[in-house]
Amino acid sequence: MKKIKLLLALVALSTAVFAQDVTNNKFGKGLYNVIAKDSSYSMKFAIRMQSLYVGDWTINDSTGVSAGNSQFLIRRARLKFGGFAFSPKVKYKVELGLTNRDISGASSHTKGAPRVILDAVVKWNFYKNFTLWAGQTKLPGNRERVVSSANLQFVDRSKLNSNFNIDRDMGAQLRHYFKLGKNFTVREIVSVSQGEGRNVTDPNLGGYQYTSRIEILPFGKFESKGDYVGSSVKREEKPKLALGGTYDLHDRAVKNKSNQGSYMTNDSPSGYFETDITTIFGDMMFKYGGFSVMAEYAMRTAAKDSVANVDGTKTGQVVGVGTGMNFQMGYMFKNNWEVAGRYTLTDWDTDVTGNEAQTQYTFGIGKFFKGHKLKVQSDVTYSTTEESADSDLIYRLQFDLHF
Repeated sequence: MKKIKLLLALVALSTAVFAQDVTNNKFGKGLYNVIAKDSSYSMKFAIRMQSLYVGDWTINDSTGVSAGNSQFLIRRARLKFGGFAFSPKVKYKVELGLTNRDISGASSHTKGAPRVILDAVVKWNFYKNFTLWAGQTKLPGNRERVVSSANLQFVDRSKLNSNFNIDRDMGAQLRHYFKLGKNFTVREIVSVSQGEGRNVTDPNLGGYQYTSRIEILPFGKFESKGDYVGSSVKREEKPKLALGGTYDLHDRAVKNKSNQGSYMTNDSPSGYFETDITTIFGDMMFKYGGFSVMAEYAMRTAAKDSVANVDGTKTGQVVGVGTGMNFQMGYMFKNNWEVAGRYTLTDWDTDVTGNEAQTQYTFGIGKFFKGHKLKVQSDVTYSTTEESADSDLIYRLQFDLHF
């Protein structure tokens, strides 16, 4: 009887506590949003997660389909903080990753510690249309990479992105925009960063990374920043188009994919091979009604594409040079079901990398209950490699929840 009374008391206490914790926030607008009484700062807190199932099978021209692998995993689980400090012109963003996929990549250059911090950046609008970003965040690279993983049209990004993107780094970015007439908008971004990716704690190796990007929106801005949101969730009432181009020069890079990939080691006094790596992106986004199209092109070259020791002997390591192309389109029905297709080609420089060109065809279908904040997505990918008798069939199913 005493145990029952104690349980009832605990239930009553917890009910009373949570009954007081009522918020005026709506779903998808964050769990907690506070502004100081004197308006000197604000903070919004949110969480998001993705639960994923993946199954893949090998298809051989002669033997047919063979048994593959399958797995369930939490693809992403993150904590997000943002707001302003002292003035609305000084904004900040902090995003932390919690899953093994988010925090993987520990090395001696990160003091062997998990890479928990994704973003930690301050954005200062110091003069008219000029804004200075400082800290760790995504570089202004290809459009698909800058689109948040919370807002993707498919379960995950394409092979172009995984092979050529320049991801996150630590440094500074200067952003500016201007208008020509009423709607025509031009954005410019220049960035200087360390060039070794996120959460590196050691002194800089090699040189720095220099990135510049220009974007043109001839018909004006998209609804709710839709030029960086997959799928036509807002259904633009008028056609909207965004064109973008990025030029990235990594001076004396020590990783084989610019600031990504593996460190290139040799017998030099520093222990690392250095080469200038250039990455170029061209991309576009078009939306009208429920229809959306996104296309990208990537090219990576290197001054010296084969890693060598001091005496010139090659170590067998190479830079990931080549080109990539990605094209995807989809249609969002009025009942918030979407169908989408994607074509991706990764065309490596075979003479350097030894890798054959890979082609992927993806068909996706998704149900958006509350835009990208609550959705279920599924896709099937058929992947082929040039001059190989084997191809792959990949099925994915993912549930997204973003407060």
